[in-house]
Amino acid sequence: MKTIIEPFRIKSIEPIRMLSRQEREERLACAHYNLFGLHSEDVLIDLLTDSGTGAMSAAQWAAVMRGDESYAGSPSFYRFEKAVKNLMPFKHVIPTHQGRAAEAILFSIFGGSGKNIPNNTHFDTTRGNIEASGAVGHDLVIAEGLDPSNEHPFKGNMDLYRLDKYLEQYGKTVPCVMITITNNAGGGQPVSLANIRGTAALARKYGKPFVIDGCRFAENAWFIKEREQGQQDRSIPDIVRDCFVEADVMTMSAKKDAFGNIGGWLALNDDDLAEQARNQLIRSEGFPTYGGLAGRDLEALAQGLSEIVDEDYLRYRIRTNSYIVERLSKLGVPVVKPAGGHAVFVDARSWLSHIPPLEYPGQSLAVALYEEGGIRGCEIGTVMFGRQPDGTEIPGSMDLVRLAFPRRTYTQSHADYVVEVFEELSKVKKRLGGYKITKEPRLMRHFTCEFEKL
Repeated sequence: MKTIIEPFRIKSIEPIRMLSRQEREERLACAHYNLFGLHSEDVLIDLLTDSGTGAMSAAQWAAVMRGDESYAGSPSFYRFEKAVKNLMPFKHVIPTHQGRAAEAILFSIFGGSGKNIPNNTHFDTTRGNIEASGAVGHDLVIAEGLDPSNEHPFKGNMDLYRLDKYLEQYGKTVPCVMITITNNAGGGQPVSLANIRGTAALARKYGKPFVIDGCRFAENAWFIKEREQGQQDRSIPDIVRDCFVEADVMTMSAKKDAFGNIGGWLALNDDDLAEQARNQLIRSEGFPTYGGLAGRDLEALAQGLSEIVDEDYLRYRIRTNSYIVERLSKLGVPVVKPAGGHAVFVDARSWLSHIPPLEYPGQSLAVALYEEGGIRGCEIGTVMFGRQPDGTEIPGSMDLVRLAFPRRTYTQSHADYVVEVFEELSKVKKRLGGYKITKEPRLMRHFTCEFEKL
C-alpha cells in the first residue's frame, strides 16, 4: 500500500494556531531569529526536536495513575528497572530526569582536564558535558557519514581503523569509548550490530569502558533488522539486547525511544562506578529510586519501553521519514540519504550554496521554513558545532537542518504540508541571505545565541 497508515487511533486532540506571515516575522524578530526563542503556541508544526514531544498512549496514561510517589523504594521504580533490564542487561539502573543529567554524572566521573573521549559523533549536550568537565570530545564516524548523498546503509558506524589509531595515540588520556545510536548529529543514521561489536572489541583491547548513548535504540534496531545480513528473521527486543550486552555503560534520554515526556537513566555494570554515580545522583538529582522523576513518570516509561519495540510502530515511524525524503528529493531538495529514523535532515549547505558556512546557511533555511510555513526545525551545523574550545570558529563538517518528528503526534497530511512549504521555498531560495551571531554563551551557544540578518 502507498498510504502510510498510523498504527493507532487519535483519542485526544490539541489545537494548533495558524499565524499570518507578518505575525511570524514579528515573532522571529522578537526571538532574535533563534527558533528556540519562539513560543511553542506560535508554531504550526513543531519539528524542533523529537525529545519529550511525542504522544503517550492510553496504556501509558493509565500507568501514570498507578505511580507511587514514595521518596525511597517506590514500586514504580522497580517496575521501571525491570522494564529497562528486560531490554538492556545492565546490573545497575540509575534514573535521571533526562539524558543530559546522565551524561553530566558520567562525565563527572570519566571527564576532566587532559582527557580525550571518542565517539562516532558527539551530540550537543554530550559534547557540552564533556567540555564542561575540561575534557575534549572527538568524532570518528566513517567517511560515508560525512557525505549527505552517500547511500551507505550504516552511515553512523564508527571508523574502526581510526579508533584503533586514536586509542593507540591517546592511550591513558582516554577514560572511555562512546558510540551514539542512532547517530543524531550525522543525520539520524544507524550503527550496525557488527560495528557495535567491533567498537566494543577495540575498547576491550585497550582496557576502556564502552559506553552506548542509546537514545534511539529501537529505531537503530529496526535498521539492523532491515539492512544487516543475517538479522531479518530476528525480533527487535533480541537485537536490542545484543547491542547492549556489548556495553559497560549506557546513557539514555527516555524522552526519545521510551515514549516519555521526561526522564532518562544511566546504566552500568561496575559496582564502584555505580556507587560513585549514585552519590552524584543524590547530590544533584534525587534518591536512587526516583532520580529526579515522579513515580508516575517511571510508570509511563516502563510502559513505553514495551511499546517502542512494536514492529508495526517502527515500520510506520521509519516509513514516515523515508516518505518525506523521497518527496523532497523529487523537488530537488538535497537531503541526507538514506532516510534516518527520527528526522529528515536537509543539506542546507548544498541547497543554499550561495551562503558561506560561516554565515550559517542552516540557520537561514530554518528561519525561512518558519517564515514561509510556521515550521520550526533545528540547525545542526556551524552554529551548533563551529565554535571551538579555544574560542575560534570553523565551519561544521556539514550544515544541516533537522526536522525531527515527534512520536505519534503528526499525520501524513502534516508531512505533505512540510513538503509543500519546501516547494514554495524552492522558488525563492536564491533570495535567502546569511546571518551573524551578535550574542552567544560560552558553551552550547545554539540554544540561546542571538542573530541578525546580513
